[in-house]
Amino acid sequence: MPPAPSPTSTGEPNQDRFVTTHWSVVLAARQNEDSRTTAALEQLCQTYWYPLYAYVRRHGHDVHDAQDLTQEFFARLLEKDFLKAVEPGRGKFRWFLLSVIKRFLANEWNRTHALKRGGCVRLIHWDEHAAESRYCRDGASEVTPEKLFDQTWAMTLLEQAHAQLREEFAAAGKTKLFDHLKVFLSSDKASFSYAEVADVLRMTEGAVRVAVHRLRLRYREFLRAQIAQTVTTPVELEDEIRHLFAAFGG
Repeated sequence: MPPAPSPTSTGEPNQDRFVTTHWSVVLAARQNEDSRTTAALEQLCQTYWYPLYAYVRRHGHDVHDAQDLTQEFFARLLEKDFLKAVEPGRGKFRWFLLSVIKRFLANEWNRTHALKRGGCVRLIHWDEHAAESRYCRDGASEVTPEKLFDQTWAMTLLEQAHAQLREEFAAAGKTKLFDHLKVFLSSDKASFSYAEVADVLRMTEGAVRVAVHRLRLRYREFLRAQIAQTVTTPVELEDEIRHLFAAFGG
């Protein structure tokens, strides 16, 4: 799915959205062993494994080593002793993960010490074949590991916002409407025209245009909420939005 229009702000962001962020999850996991906080931290790993896997692959590790290294990284990240050394609430969560994986690859683990295939305890589950196929597509251009990380991170946020939007439509019994309108989320250059979709949905073309406009606005709201979870202040939110959409600029 291509990038959506940049979710520019129409006013001062609601401070409440910064109360519960990815940093607050890390802080809670560092301070206690509650199963809910541990599960929340594991969910963060599940969400952001692909940008990290792509980063490791771009550093020259083969498929099997990259899979094992990424799993080992998550094993370290989920260790309570490791989290005690973390100072949450400073900077962006994207920066935190990128700096930690850099340090992990440079100082704590390298290819010659990678776990033997099959010897790694799997903490985060993913479709390995699909992951590598996706990497081959995403990594086709010669970009740096950091650039690829930013691009795949941004795509992960877009996908999360897209999934939330679809769930909202499904809950309202409007899955068919969403499935026909989603082609217009990224731009007007869709495979179908407004008139064609209007004919299928038995709506007027004007009604379809209004529905698409509302869909895009809601998509931007979900996307801003997703990005807000990775930062701690309104200023960081606006900066992160600009940075992530700039990542697609080559």
